[in-house]
Amino acid sequence: MAQGWGRMAGWAVGDDSLDMVDLRRLYPLLAGAGIAIAATVTAVDLAGPHPDLVDLTISDYAAMDRGGTAGLAMVVLGMAALALVAGMRAAGAPSRGAPERLVALWGLVLTVSPLTLLLGVAAHRWVLLAAFAGLPVAAALLVVRFAADDRWRIVARAVEWLALAGGFGLLAITYAALPGDGVLIGLAEWSLLGVEVALLGVLAVRVAQLTWTRAADTADGTAEMMTTRSVIPAIPVLSSRRS
Repeated sequence: MAQGWGRMAGWAVGDDSLDMVDLRRLYPLLAGAGIAIAATVTAVDLAGPHPDLVDLTISDYAAMDRGGTAGLAMVVLGMAALALVAGMRAAGAPSRGAPERLVALWGLVLTVSPLTLLLGVAAHRWVLLAAFAGLPVAAALLVVRFAADDRWRIVARAVEWLALAGGFGLLAITYAALPGDGVLIGLAEWSLLGVEVALLGVLAVRVAQLTWTRAADTADGTAEMMTTRSVIPAIPVLSSRRS
């Protein structure tokens, strides 16, 4: 009965344990779908009639939106980042420790960002910027680990360029906020957010590639094993009949 429910839930029943293969496949799909939905919703909303976004910070825009479209996009994007963390862990990515925690913190902050807006625009902005500052650091840490891992080396260069772009984005925000008197600060914040969303997208695509490839290999191996088990017992029966 338990095995029947396991199969219905998408579990692969093995000799010693139940492996939730389908759940591991779901993580990169949730992350990719969340990133795509949030980016599309935000792009469509920004295309409408709004004040000049060049000098309008993300927090100011969210306050004007009153937690509507902008708030929804932030929540979806945050949940996508959390799904990505789970997917990278399930895929065995070399992200344990500080990189994983920084990405998870980024996701948590964006998920609860509509609530922090209740504390005021200033509080929302500083909390958001603290999370934004952590993701380029996580990317820089991941570059070294990815370069040493055969499965992740293919995305190491892209992650490196995005880490550099994120670092320049942080410098631009710092300059705009302090000596720049807020000039072009909106452009700097939106550009940094775009870079970080691109980083999450690269990671989600690689997790999906590894997860679905491994799942396909596991399914092929299971089918081959079942075929072998069904053929081997038939050999003695045929031999006995001939004798």
